[in-house]
Amino acid sequence: MSLAAWLPPDMAPAVALLLIAISLLTSALSAALGLGGGITLIAVMAQVLPVPALVPVHGVVQLGSNAGRALVLRRHVNWPAALWFALGGLAGALLGGSIAITLPAPVLRIGLGLFLLWMVWGHGPRLGHMPKRAMAAAGFVATTLSMFFGAAGPIGGAVLSALGLTRHGFVATQAMTALMMHVLKIVVFGLLGFAFAPWAGLIVLMIAAGFIGTLLGTRLLGRMPEHGFRIGFRLLMTGLAGSLVWRGAMALAAGG
Repeated sequence: MSLAAWLPPDMAPAVALLLIAISLLTSALSAALGLGGGITLIAVMAQVLPVPALVPVHGVVQLGSNAGRALVLRRHVNWPAALWFALGGLAGALLGGSIAITLPAPVLRIGLGLFLLWMVWGHGPRLGHMPKRAMAAAGFVATTLSMFFGAAGPIGGAVLSALGLTRHGFVATQAMTALMMHVLKIVVFGLLGFAFAPWAGLIVLMIAAGFIGTLLGTRLLGRMPEHGFRIGFRLLMTGLAGSLVWRGAMALAAGG
């Protein structure tokens, strides 16, 4: 069976191969650092996918990636924190989903670009002195934003970082909270009528590549000099975010 048979209509095989490779690399990134993979993946996907499919497809792919990471590190999950996150996330998914489907594509592109810039260069939420139940608030905020922009893991990560978890505990619990967020998001988009079937083949290939990336990331990428990596990561994200804002602004200026 050819690669084209796995792809949605009108998607070039070269684009699919790029997305599969990026899925592998971003899963490795998240496995090594706990954060960064989801926001990188959606920044790349936003350059090539139609806006209505962007967040739902990204959500399913990230579900697979985070499930693999949570499975590999399941002994280290902090379950009370994860369950509080899921409780807030349920309300966030319902609220965000009811609004996200009504926004025009150019507005979503601009919003995603600005959101990426804030997550990369901003200081993020300051929740470090709040108790564990702050995970419920983080779940609500992160899942609501995720319905619009796809990747909001750093919000939950800001709270997790204050819980005194080990590195393995942080990565494992971050994976579990992200998994719960994406499950909620997919259910809501399904109820709202998004058709996942045309994208199923590409999603399966990206999830498989992501699991390989998870295995590689847990073994290899932790050795990368973190300071140098973060500089490169910020520059790449800035370029991708700028592209999204520009494309959205040009579409609005052209009346569409």
